[in-house]
Formats: sequence, C-alpha cells, structure tokens
Amino acid sequence: MRIRTAALTDIGKVREENEDRFLCDEKLHLYAVADGIGGLAGGAQAAEEAVTQLTALTHRLSAAADWDFQSLFLTINQRVASLGQIIDDTFGIGTTLTVARLHGDRLQLAHVGDSSCYLLRDERLEKLTLDHTVENELKAKHGHGAALFLTPRTRNALTRCIGQPKAPLADQSDRPLRTGDRLLLCSDGITRFIEDRELAHLLVTAAEPAAGLKKIIDLASHRGGHDNATGVLIFVDAV
Repeated sequence: MRIRTAALTDIGKVREENEDRFLCDEKLHLYAVADGIGGLAGGAQAAEEAVTQLTALTHRLSAAADWDFQSLFLTINQRVASLGQIIDDTFGIGTTLTVARLHGDRLQLAHVGDSSCYLLRDERLEKLTLDHTVENELKAKHGHGAALFLTPRTRNALTRCIGQPKAPLADQSDRPLRTGDRLLLCSDGITRFIEDRELAHLLVTAAEPAAGLKKIIDLASHRGGHDNATGVLIFVDAV
C-alpha cells in the first residue's frame, strides 16, 4: 500500500485564536486531530500539549510493535491535566484527541471527545468514532427512541476530554485497511457545517489529498467560518 496525506487547519472567520492542532507523521503513519475546548482558558495550550506528548511518547516506541493506546492516552491526560493546574487551577484545561495509526494493513484508532474519523470505502462514508456528548451518552443509556429534553448547549457538551482529573476511557478500534480507502480525521469545525453526504461527495471526487482537504475546509469557511476547522486526509493507494 502507498499512503498519501494532507493536513490543514484554518482559524475561521469568528474565533480570535486557533485552538485546533494536528499531527501528520509520515514516518510512523500516525495522524491526529486535537480541538481545545472553548469556554475554558488554555484550549490552544491543551491541544498543543496533547499533540506534543503524543509525538514524544510514540517516538520512543517500536514502529513494528502494537501500541497500548489506553496507556498512551492516560499519560497524555496526566500531562495536560498538570498543565491545566498551572494555567487555571480552578477549572483546568481540556481538548479532544482523535488518533489514527496505519500499522501494516490495519487501521488502529483511539478517540476521546467530539473530533471525528471517517472512512470512505467503495464510495460509502462511515463515521468510525462516536462523539462523547451528553446527547449520545443519554441515548446509549435510554435508547435511541427515548424522548430527550436537551438545550443546544447541553446537547453538545462533552462528557469525556483529555485533561480531566480522572483519566477518560478512550474508545479504541482495530480494522483492516483496503486499497482505495480514504480516511478523514477532523475537528467539529468541519462536521458541524458539512453534512455526511457532502463529505462523501467531496472525498469521492478528490483527485489528491491536499486539494480535497482544501475544498472541505473552504466549504466550512464559506458557511460562516464560525469555528476553527482542521483535518487530516489520508489516501490508501495501490503500490
């Protein structure tokens, strides 16, 4: 398999600071998106620390071995939480973290928060991550048919993030890759403004990662640019 990638972030038209960060490590085939939590001090610092720690920790590991992502996320959470005590000892800081590793012919995925990973296969788009929000947690407990009385603010509030005093459990999955797969890791500055059917079309029609990702982020910006928008786009090609 041959891997082609692109990574891009845009501050948008409203926010004064870009609190998103990404990782695109071609040597380790390791990719990540982190979105610092708005409303707390130090969102950008939280995302930066998460990506910095992920980079440092994984570069000490064997590229040939399987990695313990839960342990990695535990350490990253501790480092971000410690930084949060310095920045704001009352509320701390927090960030999402979605990580994809291409290991041989497999995709290893670990995830906390509401950044996303999508897989396009045979022109069909599948979201591989579940947003850790109040709405989704309640649906899991009470069933998808249950009546939920939530305000827009509480509906999308995060139930898990990196930087919590008690380390959150990361969702993990491991699945085979196929030639022709396309993977998109992105912050909610993309998913809140672009529907899945539109993402599918943009990914299907993209001739190469850089141009395809720019179209996605430009569309999010065209629809108001209300949030930072960040993505990592990965094409899995035949050798």
